[in-house]
Amino acid sequence: MRALGDVLYNFHWVVPGKAARAAQAYAGFLGPFLGKHRIAAVINLRGPNPTWRWWRYEKRVCARRGVRHFDAMLSSKRLPTRQMLTELIAAFDAAPEPLLLKCSGGQDRTSFAAALYLLHTKGWGAMDEARAQFARWPYLHLPKPHQRWLKLFPDYAQHESAGRPLGEWLTHDYAPEKLKTWLDAQGMGDAFRGLYDKPGTAPGT
Repeated sequence: MRALGDVLYNFHWVVPGKAARAAQAYAGFLGPFLGKHRIAAVINLRGPNPTWRWWRYEKRVCARRGVRHFDAMLSSKRLPTRQMLTELIAAFDAAPEPLLLKCSGGQDRTSFAAALYLLHTKGWGAMDEARAQFARWPYLHLPKPHQRWLKLFPDYAQHESAGRPLGEWLTHDYAPEKLKTWLDAQGMGDAFRGLYDKPGTAPGT
């Protein structure tokens, strides 16, 4: 039986002992939760939000416990810039293990980041594992119409990379405009709300 805290925070291991995923710790008790799983780093997918209490609380708890904290900015509805994705990859590389990926509900952006983590660390042979991160159960990924692009991204990345490592392709060739063109060609032009066009701001979803 899963612990109450794990259910409450939608906690799951992506790679046991190395990477995990979860929701925002809105109910508090973040410190004991991190300690229970011996988390060494938190990658916050909601971006830096210094004016919000949850972000200041998260930073404070991590600092007190010696847990590294990384801010990576993603939107679940708008296609990411190259910088957003390369900064996420950089956080994967810099974060000590075990690391925790988290957004608001641990369902959408977290599924996306978990899939990229697997492809980055294990290569394209982990595609089935990456796709599985978008499962309705147990991860509760129930995308709204403009969030459907998230699940399609790994297949797009594999096709466009032509076998090159994910991080290399993202750094040198990824462009949201090309992703938009591909989605349109797949008849999925309504699977996203637009390109992310507000650099320096933190999207809510």
